[in-house]
Amino acid sequence: MSRKLGGGKLVIATHNAGKLKEISALLAPYGLDCISAGSLGLLEPPETGKTFVANALIKARAAAEASGLPALADDSGLSVAALGERPGVYTANWAERQWFEGEPGRDWYMAMGKVEGLLQAKGPDTPRDAWFSCVLALAWPDGEHAVFEGRVDGSLTWPPRGEMGFGYDPVFVPSGHEQTFAELQPEQKHAMSHRADAFAKLVADQFGG
Repeated sequence: MSRKLGGGKLVIATHNAGKLKEISALLAPYGLDCISAGSLGLLEPPETGKTFVANALIKARAAAEASGLPALADDSGLSVAALGERPGVYTANWAERQWFEGEPGRDWYMAMGKVEGLLQAKGPDTPRDAWFSCVLALAWPDGEHAVFEGRVDGSLTWPPRGEMGFGYDPVFVPSGHEQTFAELQPEQKHAMSHRADAFAKLVADQFGG
């Protein structure tokens, strides 16, 4: 039996207010008071791992050690079978705009175009199978940890379609559907997403259902 979270504070290892809100809502029924690493003034550790699990653990352990509280981190991304599972852990890096003039940030249309360009270069018959992965890592200040992995399979389409998603959602069609993640209503996407899969496993393990 794995270690269980009690009530009280849980540090969400993020500086992203949107991610804090989403995770807090998912955990609200379980009596946890979620606070972000950003609100505690914790530094973001370099994500030097080669896998989603490694990067999630880096973030969760750093937040737990610095705060003295249990911490939860996630790492997620898109993998494309024909591209050797790239971009994978470098999903966000492919969208970085640091070589452009102006404000730093991410250009997801550019990132989607890079993936599409690589697929097209392999020829028209190249399989377009892809999947999103999400890893949730729980860490305690004494070093104990637990990991939960989620995944949703699908295929890539072009050109991008839909306005409701983010990241690579406009080119990802989940298996069994004809609409992209960005065309589906948010509640439809969240019911089947890689993050929902990982959270279901966390909830089953920590809260018994």
